[in-house]
Amino acid sequence: MPNYFKILRPGINSTFQDLGRFGLQHLGIVPSGCMDKSLFYLSNKLVGNKISQGALEFAYQGPLLELTGESVLAAVSGKVNFNIINKNGEIKKGASNESFILFSGDKIDIISTINSVYGYFSIFGGFRLEETKESISTLVRAKIGSNNGEKLKTNEKIFFNTSKRESKKNKFEFNFEDNNTIRVMQGLQFDYFSKKSQGDFFSKEYKVTRLTDRMGMRLEGEKIENIKSKNIKSEGITKGSIQVPGDGQPIVLLSDHPTIGGYPKIANVITADYDKLVQKTPESKLKFKLVDLSVAESAFQLYTKKINSF
Repeated sequence: MPNYFKILRPGINSTFQDLGRFGLQHLGIVPSGCMDKSLFYLSNKLVGNKISQGALEFAYQGPLLELTGESVLAAVSGKVNFNIINKNGEIKKGASNESFILFSGDKIDIISTINSVYGYFSIFGGFRLEETKESISTLVRAKIGSNNGEKLKTNEKIFFNTSKRESKKNKFEFNFEDNNTIRVMQGLQFDYFSKKSQGDFFSKEYKVTRLTDRMGMRLEGEKIENIKSKNIKSEGITKGSIQVPGDGQPIVLLSDHPTIGGYPKIANVITADYDKLVQKTPESKLKFKLVDLSVAESAFQLYTKKINSF
């Protein structure tokens, strides 16, 4: 009998992700991959997978899934409200960041994230997913990756293989950073902006708007004045770049960003603070702190040590 989860409700933005699809940006294909690398690592560690194993990423509201087939060791990482509903209809409150066993006929109802955006669902051995250029990551805008490059849909089946079940349950303490200070380095066009606007960017608060998704995060706050040119020759860009279009309101580019862009960039979020940034919900207030390369490198070393310690 095949092993699969039936999707009874897909959730708002549920896709399969891994660490990304690299080496293709010159062809217009962005790496994509998981939004929150820390929680992605954690979800796989909880079930005994290698850290690069594909996982189900969800935003705000996750899916409702029903298991058919063999039992599996599973885990949900993040700040997540979810229930496990057994085949008799009994409901058990789920616990994030610790593994549990699902049996045939059980349902997992990922109701919502809590004061955050993204969470992950992993099972031991992983899901049966097809790779595109050595990655299962779904890039919806380009229709590339698992599930035919699409978000999950109602009544679809998610298949998986198990030869044995990892029986060891795990639990990890995960400290979420709740402060709203995001460290950045100067962008390539930092000097395009007036001294006052440079000062405002690092002293005033900016609000996360509802115009935010895996591609970018639009901010609202003190208008940033461009004194040189509102456009530049298109050049390669990376996630974390903070562009300033003609309206003077910053846009932080996220994991599904375009491969090139023609707006001046005032700053770039350091890697160590990217996970914290993407978990900020609409209406959150952010402050940006300018740091130099040595601080960014030290922060990256600490960040890497943290996620490898799970």
